[in-house]
Amino acid sequence: MPQMPTAVKIVEVGPRDGLQNEPRSVPTSVKIALIDRLAATGLRAVEATAFVSPKWVPQMADNAEVMAGIHKRPGVSYPVLVPNMKGFEAAAAAGAEEIAVFGAASETFSRKNINCSIAESLERFAPVAEAARARGIKVRGYISCVVGCPYEGEIAPAAVAGVARALHAMGCYEVSLGDTIGTGTPGKVKRMIDAAAREVPRERLAAHFHDTYGQALANIYAALEEGVQIVDSSVAGLGGCPYATGASGNVATEDVLYMLDGLGVETGVDLEQVFEAGRFILAELGRPAASKTHVAMEAKRKVGS
Repeated sequence: MPQMPTAVKIVEVGPRDGLQNEPRSVPTSVKIALIDRLAATGLRAVEATAFVSPKWVPQMADNAEVMAGIHKRPGVSYPVLVPNMKGFEAAAAAGAEEIAVFGAASETFSRKNINCSIAESLERFAPVAEAARARGIKVRGYISCVVGCPYEGEIAPAAVAGVARALHAMGCYEVSLGDTIGTGTPGKVKRMIDAAAREVPRERLAAHFHDTYGQALANIYAALEEGVQIVDSSVAGLGGCPYATGASGNVATEDVLYMLDGLGVETGVDLEQVFEAGRFILAELGRPAASKTHVAMEAKRKVGS
């Protein structure tokens, strides 16, 4: 029987997953400042950028400049997303020490998102993972649509397990299970993780949930009950999926931290500092927080001022 973890690693995805679909260009200096602020909170992993085609993701066109500008802290990893060997070479040239590849558990989503089948995507990632290992660069794997797909509906747990097995076999030290459109519920999440855990050690699985139906925290709790020790989240709840109509942002880092603190689960992350990083980027973007904890902390501050 899996045990609830006593400590959880938070992977902050706001600077990449949170900002990549912003409609207006976010200045490079703002991205660098956000990453530096987040890295100072005690987070051990801050996803910095993506080495993808600027034609498809113009917000990430300044990837090399971002990597050159951040002040790397000892003990903090700064993974970057790469779709193929070209992206990997660019990331390596920019000094990346960890990369992430992104596949899907849905054939249709895979074709819509990265223009190839699941099998073709795995064939594409294999030489990237091999080249990364040869250079001492860590590789993380993402799986999209692990519970539901905007095109295919519900996804079978066995489909997720198959992709997880392939990513782990090619050398991904963590496999992040993404509920891309936020349709998951705790029961479905438990069944999905149970299937994935038959192929990949539980301590190498990460939970990546969006909050479209308000289920993200409940799903994370379910994942913790399944022994998952890694949670992806985004400061202030930034983000969304361009291929999933109505899909809201990633679960907010502030909300995750508040829940974990209440459970007595150690993260090593300072909630107050994450809140301040959230205030910074929300002011720059001119938008309200998608985090109930952030909103409550803001209201408390105003009352106390």
